[in-house]
Amino acid sequence: MSRTVSLLIRVRYGECDAQQVVFNARYADYIDLAATEFIRVLFGGYQNIIDDGMDTQVVNMNINWQAPARFDDVLQIDLATGRIGNSSYRLDVTFRQYESQQKIADGEITYVMVDTKGYQKMAIPESFKQKLQQSGPTLTIDQAGTEVRSENHS
Repeated sequence: MSRTVSLLIRVRYGECDAQQVVFNARYADYIDLAATEFIRVLFGGYQNIIDDGMDTQVVNMNINWQAPARFDDVLQIDLATGRIGNSSYRLDVTFRQYESQQKIADGEITYVMVDTKGYQKMAIPESFKQKLQQSGPTLTIDQAGTEVRSENHS
């Protein structure tokens, strides 16, 4: 089992649409925020990857909604490593309303590894794969101003 990173964020007023729910395009922003924290936990941040001559680019993202999120909700966004290929890897995403743990959405985002010289696709280095596959306790990062419960939220 791979490492799971959870990000807590509070829905802001400007992220909601005319139907008073989080606008669908905002979920991609949320995934990007959570993926940034995931990379920070596993690799110390994107700059460390870039310093090693590598970068990642999104090649696919899918989101499936089950319930709405609304202004001032605290969302828990869980990311875990999914499939790892030769040059690409997938992160599996789950959105929950933090307090109730109601599932809001799930999805996946796939990245391709590229070199930083010509931004051409490259094989994922074995050391990178090993870090993606590392197991460990769920780490929760709170950007919502909430008190984080100590039990596992998976």
